[in-house]
Amino acid sequence: MALFSDVLLTVDFDRTLTAPDSSIPERNLEAIRYFMDNGGVFTVNTGRSVPMTKVFRDIVPVNAPLLLYNGSAAYDLGEQKLSFCHEIPLDMWETVGECMDLFPDLTVEVQGVDAHYRFTENPGWDAFCDHNQCARGFARPGDDLGPFLKFSLYGEIRDVTVASLFDSTPEERRRMDEAEQLLRRRFGHACEVFRAATRIIDIHAKGVSKGRSARELQQRLGRKLLVCIGDAENDLPMLHNTDYAYVPADGTIAGQFENVCKCADGAVAEVIYEKIPEILQKEA
Repeated sequence: MALFSDVLLTVDFDRTLTAPDSSIPERNLEAIRYFMDNGGVFTVNTGRSVPMTKVFRDIVPVNAPLLLYNGSAAYDLGEQKLSFCHEIPLDMWETVGECMDLFPDLTVEVQGVDAHYRFTENPGWDAFCDHNQCARGFARPGDDLGPFLKFSLYGEIRDVTVASLFDSTPEERRRMDEAEQLLRRRFGHACEVFRAATRIIDIHAKGVSKGRSARELQQRLGRKLLVCIGDAENDLPMLHNTDYAYVPADGTIAGQFENVCKCADGAVAEVIYEKIPEILQKEA
């Protein structure tokens, strides 16, 4: 039996696998290859959609379906199709229309399997998608956008980087807080509402989470141990629902779980090289 053959490792992408500037430390990539070469199963567990994985899918090695849309779907890169998914139990166009009426100052986006879709003109959103190699489209009521997995509301997009969406003015924070609370009141019976970044609110089906999808994948693959790494509040369900949880020292939830080094220093590599061998010794 290979060293890591009992282990499924799923890790958040932004500010966990990547550094804050969105670069991926080479130490992490070397460690992932080592982990997989020695029997481990590895995948990324992220709020990103299929289109938003283009920026890393040819760089980051995986040997299991990607866990995407904050747990709403698993996507097999080899088969180029969803392995499983959990759709929002609402009418897409009624929901989009209501959000546009409630939040005329925010950008409403539906994250499809083939592209992200907007419904009003927004050059900043277009530039953001293009910079992040994310296929995009303009949609009209009645268009078939595929399964209703996730939609988002953005504040002003002033820069093309993901990292920039974590910055905001006090006024913007208050506005996004108000919008988040209103979305919970309106759609909380059917959806989970959470902040993916300071100026992004994400919505997906109720009961769906990174933790649920990681456990579902673990059961499908028959691996004994689930190990997860994340840095932010949308990672909490994953980290609470795993066998072993770790957080980069500079993660926003670093005080709640065992820490490893900062994300830019190779947090994923530290878990693979140091923490998982300790786990396996303890479990033996």
